[in-house]
Amino acid sequence: MHFENDTDLYRVIGANIKHYREQAKLTQVQLAERAKISISYLSKIEAAGCDKSLSISVLNQIANVLSVEISVFFKEEDIK
Repeated sequence: MHFENDTDLYRVIGANIKHYREQAKLTQVQLAERAKISISYLSKIEAAGCDKSLSISVLNQIANVLSVEISVFFKEEDIK
């Protein structure tokens, strides 16, 4: 996979997190609480409005809550 710029990368990550969250039937509040991040931060991530402070650690926490491999967040084909 190749991303032309950071904006595209964050868009894909955010869309995939939202997709898997909805598939798990979790609200943003539930996912944020379980991943130990703020609701506003999760909302920014899903809206592709997060900045470069998005860490692998946060992605790993979210992946663990959603019971998915962290790599799925980087796949464009998973976006609906």
